[in-house]
Amino acid sequence: MRHTRCIRLFILFAILGFLLPAPARSEEGYNAVVKRFPYQIPELTVIGSPTWYKVREKDTILDVARRFGLGYNEMDLLFPRMDAWVPPVGRRIAIPTFWVLPPTQHQQLLINIPELRLYFFDKNTSTVQTYPIGIGDEGWESPLGTFSIVEKRPNPSWYIPQSLQAKYGMAVMPPGPENPLGEFMMKFSAGAYGIHGTAMPWGVGRLVSHGCIRCYPEHIRLLYPQVPMGAKLEIIYEPLKFGQENGQIFIEAHPDVYRKIPDYLQYAEEKLARFPLANRVDRRKFTMAVRLQNGVPTNVTLLPSEDNYLKLVESIPD
Repeated sequence: MRHTRCIRLFILFAILGFLLPAPARSEEGYNAVVKRFPYQIPELTVIGSPTWYKVREKDTILDVARRFGLGYNEMDLLFPRMDAWVPPVGRRIAIPTFWVLPPTQHQQLLINIPELRLYFFDKNTSTVQTYPIGIGDEGWESPLGTFSIVEKRPNPSWYIPQSLQAKYGMAVMPPGPENPLGEFMMKFSAGAYGIHGTAMPWGVGRLVSHGCIRCYPEHIRLLYPQVPMGAKLEIIYEPLKFGQENGQIFIEAHPDVYRKIPDYLQYAEEKLARFPLANRVDRRKFTMAVRLQNGVPTNVTLLPSEDNYLKLVESIPD
């Protein structure tokens, strides 16, 4: 159902791109600065904090998402019934600017496909940056695995796959505002795939590419100079993440965007069974978060009073 809705919105955006005048805000109006969040595995793996925002006139959900460094999916999951084009002016809404870190082996570059988000770790300072992304559409899924950055190009030309050359009428698209690679490209060791900017920022937070990873223009400008050649890149598929902060346990559940999981609830239960602190998780809160799949970190810690009650019940003989 949600996938169908996204397709309809995608078509609508494409049509509106031709019918509506360019927005008054220029690309330069979306400024971004590097935000580094402290982390410590496994004791501190929930980063950021929620923000509140009052909807203003002429806002769209895409504007709000981009302004706070989010992809469209992150707002859509939290407010699925809100009109993306005309949200209610004056309404105070929660902005989900906090995340559970995905599991990582290398603590360098990491992309978690189901949440459409990239993480850039700095082990020397125990800090992490995070940015929303667009990923491969169904049939053009972004690859999974561990790779490395093998090439970096500013103002890249796009070497168009043969299957798409007839559509674009060329084999190579030069740099420019129409080039879907944007201003910077970081190719990784998985064939023709790369992490790059985009000429269509509304595609961030969506399944829109032919497998590449798209970033907002303002984010790739920050990320590109920081990532060294040879950096490890993990691309994983983790729709359900466990995290800790101040002794509390959080989970963050996302939809199965590539439909890899036959039974999501069973998958969640099996993952919980392997979690070292499963005995401290409130099953009711856990199940609710799993069913919602709204992409927001949820505190599922079992309260001491509830824990004592469960121990009492378990001690009563049959």
